[in-house]
Amino acid sequence: MYVLGISAYYHDSAAALLCDGVIVAAAQEERFTRKKHDARFPEHAIEYCLREAGIALSDVEFVAFYDKPFLKFERLLETYIAFAPKGFKSFRMAIPIWLREKLFLKDLLCKELKKSARQIDWDKRLRFSEHHMSHAASAFYPSPFEEAAVLTLDGVGEWATTSLAIGRGRKLEIIKEIHFPHSVGLLYSAFTYYLGFKVNSGEYKVMGLAPYGKPIYAQKILDHLIDLKEDGSYRLDQTYFGYSTGLTMTSAKFHQLFGGPPRKSDQPLTQEHMDLAASVQAVTEEAVLRLTRAARKETGMQNLCLAGGVALNCVANGKVLRDGQFDKLWIQPAAGDAGGALGAALVVHHIQLEQPRAATGADAMRGAYLGPAFAQDEIERRLTEAGASFTVLSDEQLFDTCAESLAQGNALGWFQGRMEFGPRALGGRSILGDPRSPSMQSVLNLKVKYRESFRPFAPFVIQLERRVLIFLAQPAVADG
Repeated sequence: MYVLGISAYYHDSAAALLCDGVIVAAAQEERFTRKKHDARFPEHAIEYCLREAGIALSDVEFVAFYDKPFLKFERLLETYIAFAPKGFKSFRMAIPIWLREKLFLKDLLCKELKKSARQIDWDKRLRFSEHHMSHAASAFYPSPFEEAAVLTLDGVGEWATTSLAIGRGRKLEIIKEIHFPHSVGLLYSAFTYYLGFKVNSGEYKVMGLAPYGKPIYAQKILDHLIDLKEDGSYRLDQTYFGYSTGLTMTSAKFHQLFGGPPRKSDQPLTQEHMDLAASVQAVTEEAVLRLTRAARKETGMQNLCLAGGVALNCVANGKVLRDGQFDKLWIQPAAGDAGGALGAALVVHHIQLEQPRAATGADAMRGAYLGPAFAQDEIERRLTEAGASFTVLSDEQLFDTCAESLAQGNALGWFQGRMEFGPRALGGRSILGDPRSPSMQSVLNLKVKYRESFRPFAPFVIQLERRVLIFLAQPAVADG
């Protein structure tokens, strides 16, 4: 039985395909359209997943969507009513889009699916999962654990922004939630906006900027913006934010608290900006640690699974691991909305259809290598058609040539096997450089990736022919 999962129409559209509960393929639409964070219906990602399985769309028994539009619309209306008449301008802009498109998302999805399989009554095959349940399922079901606590944190789904679930076998139950407008993810996004970066994509930049500063504003954030309890529960003072009803993330009161208006994207970054990044990073880490400690105490579980956009904060994840509250930790590689496509499919398979799950002790994501691969002859054919000049080497020649090139200070593009699912480059589609070079980081950032010089790269340690080589893999954000 095939189940196709879809996430779309917000950011990071993706598709994932299950066959009898086994993950066959998963990919983000942006990897095919070359449009970063592409939010459109993932037609190319779906086409790839079907091709990988060798089936047609009509062979898919169920299609699962990663959230419930009616609940989102309910949250939108209730929020505007609660804050009225404040926020009317935002309301006037948002409501027509909902009434024209998003409120009738089921019809829109059926229309898109009929383009490839017109004879199918997709209305009967289409299923929906709640946003945070999709996140939780994407974290628990592919994990190697028979049972685990599951913590999800992001900006906002329908209502939930933080949830705690318990997974046992095929069963997964959310036991606690924190609801909008209170959100650690939106707190981080507010600082992303204030620091001059784009919300829903620039959060990685804030995390990368944080090590250059000191968390001197952390206490101010805790005193004014977020009331963080010992058990990890929290509330945000909405007078400092504009995201509930306005067109900006922060309010004039926020700007006054931190001494001025938001940084414009073309303005230079100062030490103050670095200190602000360090401060919100420190507060986020503390919130996550309190949540995970409370999760261990409340559930008694020895294993923890994480998902949601905040779970892509690898620095906070490292703190959780070193905190030692849980014996084992498993994080969904595509922890953001893209992973919701996989989670929705797993919800349909294990929860709605009540199909069994057997934890094998292995990573069901297969290292996140779930995207397309290309045979050697196809690669050579495409290079020839493009007029490229290339040389084919044996593995031994390739390793020696690459090691020598890296030692000479050159950057390498590494293309191997299946593409990764999620924003992290993991050796399938990576840029490599020698970390011993003091200029390598800036060279890769400024001359290869054309981005801010402070952006970090991740350490990549592999073993080849009994020799250990340490490279720098692609950073926290894979830029395609």
